[in-house]
Amino acid sequence: MSYLFSPNFKFRTWRRLWIALAEAEKELGLAITDAQLEELRRAANDINYEDAERREREIRHDVMSHIYAYGLAAPSAKGIIHLGATSAFVTDNTDILQMSEALTILQRHIVNIMARLREFAWRWRATPALAFTHFQPAQLTTVGKRATLWLHDLLLDYREIEHRRESLSLLGVKGATGTQASFLSLFKGDESKVNRLEQLVAEKVGMKRSYPVSGQTYTRKVDSQVVNALSGFAQTASKFGYDMRLLQHLHEIEEPFEEEQVGSSAMAYKRNPMRAERLDALARHLIVNALNPALTAATQWFERTLDDSANRRIAMPEAFLAADALALIFDNIVGGLVVHEEVIATNVRRELPFLMTENLMMEGVQRGGDRQVLHERVRVHSQASADAMKRGTAENDLFDRIAKDALFGIDRATIAKMADPAAYTGLSRQQAERFLAQDIDPILAAHRDQIHETAGEVRV
Repeated sequence: MSYLFSPNFKFRTWRRLWIALAEAEKELGLAITDAQLEELRRAANDINYEDAERREREIRHDVMSHIYAYGLAAPSAKGIIHLGATSAFVTDNTDILQMSEALTILQRHIVNIMARLREFAWRWRATPALAFTHFQPAQLTTVGKRATLWLHDLLLDYREIEHRRESLSLLGVKGATGTQASFLSLFKGDESKVNRLEQLVAEKVGMKRSYPVSGQTYTRKVDSQVVNALSGFAQTASKFGYDMRLLQHLHEIEEPFEEEQVGSSAMAYKRNPMRAERLDALARHLIVNALNPALTAATQWFERTLDDSANRRIAMPEAFLAADALALIFDNIVGGLVVHEEVIATNVRRELPFLMTENLMMEGVQRGGDRQVLHERVRVHSQASADAMKRGTAENDLFDRIAKDALFGIDRATIAKMADPAAYTGLSRQQAERFLAQDIDPILAAHRDQIHETAGEVRV
């Protein structure tokens, strides 16, 4: 990802586009020689930066400076470089090619995260765990079912990024205001050659098509839509990060923690969730950064203004680099999750009596009790048990209280048989299995060659 937004990729792609333009123009009858094209190709990847930078200090125009530098490297072809084009031909088409490859990289990252979460969800699909609303114990779910919630968000990101990548088109060869007037003049008014030129250039740089209409630049709506897709992934990563921080607080599931890793400079015993915290920090940056291309798209004037340029040169690379970093950290965490089964089971045992009160009330009714009376008894006993736990009682004694209450008529052995956590997870296991088989596995099968055995590395 860093290379895609490096000067080398950018300026090599400019030269690649100039070569594609010259080749296509020659094929369509313009006076360009094979020797000129060969000289352009020989100099394509060896950028003479010093020449370009010296020229730019003189004329304050980056594209013209690189045309000049390319002409020095390929002197016989300097007169036909950029023929008929305007600056956006190289700048905007390069931006599209960068985004296309960057989205491919990010999609590959997401597939790897999905693969690791899929294995985690499948392994723990039937393990009961507390489910929360408002971060208060609500019902039971399973560890694997909760993981499918993270996976479902990733699935939506995968589909959105795939849609954005497949929707990308080149600016093409549109000219100064998008009318292609300069190219129509080059080809003596032959509209079919102008249309063919645009298609040839797209094919030569590996794209299927160009946008049908534009001003000098492609609509900045494209940038906004792409970064919104990246923001969506950041939202997923952030949600996962917050869940992990809460789970680590509960001591139920932890992110990887190396043998010599230090959690705190003052409190040596601590195991701070630094990876999940970093996810949330970077995600916040990317989510906020999505506003940049949105405002740029909203404030363009007619066929173009230049107030987009400086902003985009910062906002677009930063969005992709942040998404890449998020993906690497996300992958690292899910590749090394540590599940503390006994802690999860202990938390379930502590809260299960409260979660079973509806069932116990219905059992009491079936044994002759009055539903309204039993509801009040459940309320009284539950509050008494909760108060006792708040005062330090280790175990939840609600079952004992109900067993001793003659109004329920339920013995302790019956309550024990009813207290199987697996009976209170609903369709958690079945939902997880169906979702993984129907929605996740086909994607992983289609990208099997892109899935790495080892998770991403957190280098700092």
